[in-house]
Amino acid sequence: MRLISSFSAVSKAIARWPLSECASLFCGAVLAFAAGTQSAAQSSPTEPPPAEIVRRMVQQNQLRAERLKYCSSLRHYHVEFHGLGRSMSADMHVKAIYTLGSGKTFQVIDESGSHFLLDHVLKKLLETEQGDSRQPKAALTPSNYDFEFQTKTSDNGRAVYVFAVRPKAKNKLLYRGRIWVDSEDYAVTRVEAQPAENPSFWIKKTDIHHIYAKSGEFWLPETNRSESKIRLGGHALLTIDYGRYQFVEPHEMTSMSVTDRRVTDRR
Repeated sequence: MRLISSFSAVSKAIARWPLSECASLFCGAVLAFAAGTQSAAQSSPTEPPPAEIVRRMVQQNQLRAERLKYCSSLRHYHVEFHGLGRSMSADMHVKAIYTLGSGKTFQVIDESGSHFLLDHVLKKLLETEQGDSRQPKAALTPSNYDFEFQTKTSDNGRAVYVFAVRPKAKNKLLYRGRIWVDSEDYAVTRVEAQPAENPSFWIKKTDIHHIYAKSGEFWLPETNRSESKIRLGGHALLTIDYGRYQFVEPHEMTSMSVTDRRVTDRR
């Protein structure tokens, strides 16, 4: 399934920030991920060859993307920075809504903590994700990545294929690392990676851990943990809990309620 992709790219803002405010620099490396793979390695004779795994994944991604008309969830974002003689953090609860053909919209429910982190990290992250959801530019597809089959293993009780991924070009929205692909649904279930291109000189390294979970027939983001080390000392951490997904639009729920009441009245 081609999942709703989300990315953070704030390198333009980074260039304007003073060194003392590098707490938010890691945000440019925060990624959430779409699905699709390519591979040139050999698999077990009893398993589909990598090329067939790729073909099935792309096909199933497309089918799921076409069926996902609407979904919403209440997310929790937490960001913190420690170093350079200071510590700060921020939290934000956001209602995220995806509609096929329109992309994503976000509504901030509440926020607390550092105003700098809220304005220059979390809100920038939302802006970037919203823009990419309307015009995806960094999907995990053969046009963007080379893939190498590594092994078949078990993850959370499900058989998965593990691929090494390498971007075909340096791009702040792409990454290199490993992905786990479900052997039944041919969907990405986990990503462990680093950005293909460092979004700023001040960021030394960023490690990204992204987990998907199956909700109904769809594999959607469950959690994200991205940790960056700052070149002059300190580290920054972003975590996202994507919450429970709702697939029924509000007006449909209202119509269902009215219908239910009519049925009850007839009884």
